[in-house]
Amino acid sequence: MMKCLSELYSKYAEKPWSETFHLVRRCMDRTRKDKRPCEPVMRCLQKINEALNVASVNAMLTRLEMIAKQRGLGSHRSPTEMACYLTGDLFYLEVLLLPGGSVEDVKLAQHGEAPQSSLSLLELLRSKKFEEFSHKLEDIASLYNIPGDSDTKIKVYTSLQHLQKDLLKISNLPRNLIESDVHADMVLNGRIGSILPCKEGHLMRFQYYISPSDILMEVLRQGEGKHGQVAMVVVGSSGTPHQLQMESLIPTPPHVDSQGLPVFNLMSESNSVLLPAVFHLKLQPPLPTLSSFIQKMSQITDVTLEADLQEEPLFQLIKNDRLKDKTWERLCLGNDTHFLMTLPDAELHSYVFCDPEWKCDSWKGALIHTVPFTHPAHVPAILELLRHQSVINTLLASCVSSHEHQPGLVCDLSCEILPESDCSFSVTFSLLDSDSLAILLVSVVDCHQVRCKLLTADLVDHTLDVYISRVLTRCMSIPITMRAIRKKMARMKTSVPLILKPACVLKAESSSSKYPHHAVASISTSLPTALLSPEPMVEEDVHPSCPAHYVMSMAAAH
Repeated sequence: MMKCLSELYSKYAEKPWSETFHLVRRCMDRTRKDKRPCEPVMRCLQKINEALNVASVNAMLTRLEMIAKQRGLGSHRSPTEMACYLTGDLFYLEVLLLPGGSVEDVKLAQHGEAPQSSLSLLELLRSKKFEEFSHKLEDIASLYNIPGDSDTKIKVYTSLQHLQKDLLKISNLPRNLIESDVHADMVLNGRIGSILPCKEGHLMRFQYYISPSDILMEVLRQGEGKHGQVAMVVVGSSGTPHQLQMESLIPTPPHVDSQGLPVFNLMSESNSVLLPAVFHLKLQPPLPTLSSFIQKMSQITDVTLEADLQEEPLFQLIKNDRLKDKTWERLCLGNDTHFLMTLPDAELHSYVFCDPEWKCDSWKGALIHTVPFTHPAHVPAILELLRHQSVINTLLASCVSSHEHQPGLVCDLSCEILPESDCSFSVTFSLLDSDSLAILLVSVVDCHQVRCKLLTADLVDHTLDVYISRVLTRCMSIPITMRAIRKKMARMKTSVPLILKPACVLKAESSSSKYPHHAVASISTSLPTALLSPEPMVEEDVHPSCPAHYVMSMAAAH
């Protein structure tokens, strides 16, 4: 065996890349009983492609043919070999080349439509971003990725077009502006989010959630739609046939119900047809979702979500998503996971998650990639659940960082975060200059409403819960909110003395009020508090009319 490898190595050591490349191509193109591409050869060919510099017409044509084969598409060259056609069952892509291998134009011809130049695909090829180009090609092909004859595929594509038109109509229905930032308002409160119609080979997609930190990033980088949660409208095959629309289901002019949604025409034999397909919202990125939310989506659509979903604790999914390099494994100390958060003015917080507590059934979930549906009326209801879940994930993820816990490190604030009932959790922390504990109960009522209740010895100011709820709603960050609470309570302490009670008394009181006893679990209360900033966050900083990214910037400034 070693002798054979040695002979092969010596035989091809002096041969140029181009000759090796063509040899692999010839091996690949040989007739095989199995028509599917040979994976080992495909991987070998892909590595050769990546190693070659695309600096000629032949090199560009070869790369395009390779991409087509990877995506299960056909390809052929023009007689002059100055163009390459990538073909599917009901669409084709024409790539026109210039001498030297540069790309002159890229034209996309969808079923029943004339070829149109695609600027986005052209820019990808001119920039030699072949991987991104390949993914775009996959998205286009997915529009027709339905088993069956051409007639069935044409009907599915027609149904998808009518669905997109109805979603546009829903999005364009008049509504009141809630946020002062128009883009953020459309994303967070629009019935379909911030929608981008399908054009130039792009699938219809809409941004349905964006956090305050994402808004800040969009402002700084001047790029709307590049952050937050996005859903694409795609179509996929289904083992169970579904009744799909073959025309618009929204009458002209539309009639609106009490919730501001259109009244749809009923499905009938004249406006729909039974097809082996189902629409999907393809989530980018995939969303960690509670099992209870997954069940609610299935009830809305009457379609079961992915059958191979694996249930895990939601917090585990959020950790995996937030710390993709598995940094969290070294942050685990026993049954707890410790995270360190650094805030402005070198303020240091510690957040402890008790892993066994987060394994309860009510906080189990799965990573959702797609949500199936069959009717345009399903989309607004699904998006409300996805937004609700995104709020929960954002709040929990705000406490997750890659900073490793160091023994003996003194923090300004130590908190323990525990799950409570559905969609609510608690933050236990020590009060300033006291051995007593306080508990912040956070309840995510829906995607638009977060309620907070601070359990301390005595509430001197009954508007404190309202203040905390407003701060958390505007910044969507537990650390920033905890910073605001400490400063608010410090100001209250200087004006009105607080009567603090021992932790055992607080625990007994919370138990009598049906509050879970583990929410007052003991944490270290010997850590000194940080010096208070001379300019603490005040209520005016989080006025409801203030855009969320202003709150983030002001919190950072303080």
